[in-house]
Amino acid sequence: MKALIMLAKGAIGFVWLVLLINIFYPFPGVAAMALYIMTGFLFMMHGLQMLIFIGAFGDKITMSRWEKWSILIFGIFALLDIRRKHMM
Repeated sequence: MKALIMLAKGAIGFVWLVLLINIFYPFPGVAAMALYIMTGFLFMMHGLQMLIFIGAFGDKITMSRWEKWSILIFGIFALLDIRRKHMM
């Protein structure tokens, strides 16, 4: 399970890399506009996930600063990793 979570985090990290490259060096044509929309959507969804999780469980479990930020970056895969760490 840990290997799959790490693989998924790597994939999401690659997606963020492509989206950030598009911000500084836009891709040609309408691809840049589509990637801008995807960047905004991904940022909003992961931000909402982070706010909901911290609001619901922030007082029940202790999380490091990196764990909180990793939810914003990796989304559900960070949540699965946090759950795995705190269930043991």
